[in-house]
Amino acid sequence: MTRKTAGQEGLENSYKLSTPDDNIAYYRGFAPTYDTDFAEQMGWAYPKAIADAYHKVAAGTDIPIADIGCGTGFVAAELKLPPAAIDGMDISPEMLDLARGKGLYRSLFQVDLTGPLAMIANGYGAVLSAGTFTHGHLGPGPLRGLLDIARSGGLFIIGVNQVHFEKQQFADALDAMEKERKIGPVKIDEVKMYSRAGHAHSDDRALILQYKKV
Repeated sequence: MTRKTAGQEGLENSYKLSTPDDNIAYYRGFAPTYDTDFAEQMGWAYPKAIADAYHKVAAGTDIPIADIGCGTGFVAAELKLPPAAIDGMDISPEMLDLARGKGLYRSLFQVDLTGPLAMIANGYGAVLSAGTFTHGHLGPGPLRGLLDIARSGGLFIIGVNQVHFEKQQFADALDAMEKERKIGPVKIDEVKMYSRAGHAHSDDRALILQYKKV
């Protein structure tokens, strides 16, 4: 049997989390090696796919950006925008500390996205996320609350692990929001999450949801 790499173990253990407190505790230990053991070792291409999806459709007014579950800042790095254009939100203070050191954000917020979001400014022109809507992390519930931090017409580029999307019935949640005229039509694209071959998750896919707040 091939021994699992540290990155693979880190990913798979993160998928076993079940509560916000679990996530805070887990990333306290995972944060110091997240960039090297996970992102570099696994060839994490997902953040670039989210950034590319944003740039493909964004207008000049689709700022500032809220980077949801920003971690150590991979989406912001791939966006290649001035820090004044991006705020980051994450549940882990240790991950936020690492993001802060990269100078990629205007502001950073420690927040549990399953709870109230009043501490986050509203009026964002776009809301982006890579890697947060997945096993052990967020289901579709927070999608409604995130509408409150965006202005009318705000652009959403939300990545969801493909298997998680199906298990957690994201389609039903999106359909309900659309029927209630909370959001416009949803476009879905499929992308590879990892660029590096040869590990157990090389073929994992994510779905990129694109829609606008009504």
